[in-house]
Amino acid sequence: MIKKIVVIGPESTGKSTLCEQLAQHYETMWCPEFAREYLLSNGTNYDFDDLLTIAKGQLALEDEYYNILERNALPMLENGGHLPLLIDTDMYVMKVWSEFVFEKCHRFILEKIVERKYDLYLLCNTDLPWVKDELREYPDLESRQKLYHIYKDIMINQPVPWVEITGTNEQRLQKAILSIDPLLK
Repeated sequence: MIKKIVVIGPESTGKSTLCEQLAQHYETMWCPEFAREYLLSNGTNYDFDDLLTIAKGQLALEDEYYNILERNALPMLENGGHLPLLIDTDMYVMKVWSEFVFEKCHRFILEKIVERKYDLYLLCNTDLPWVKDELREYPDLESRQKLYHIYKDIMINQPVPWVEITGTNEQRLQKAILSIDPLLK
């Protein structure tokens, strides 16, 4: 009944905004990025082992949102079909983050990439302007584009369908809806 849609890409590419817009459109839930709250609570001076803690927190949060949605899905699905759960970040993001910053990745993250199953990836491009906040690390376009190409290479080489999301926030929303609607029928 529930289709898991993951929104990924470099920082400041509109992932959280898109998740929130899609959740409103489909009258469903979206799972936020665990790392944001973790870093706001614990500071931005993180180390390699913090990324393992963040990865485990992300998976627990995703499972929590999935279980809540699953318990409440039947009344929401009067005419059959499926309901999306929008997920802001997954283990691919943790892998890229780990390797980009520390040039290595915890085995746990790699194992979870293999184990976890998703229905669609929405890969957000860097064509939105970078917006500064206290957690963002890569304001330069070169780093953002390098990260985008790492994500795109991952998408090309994994089996789950994926769609590149570009344009204004409204264009991104419309493209995402057109990509998600066929999964829900």
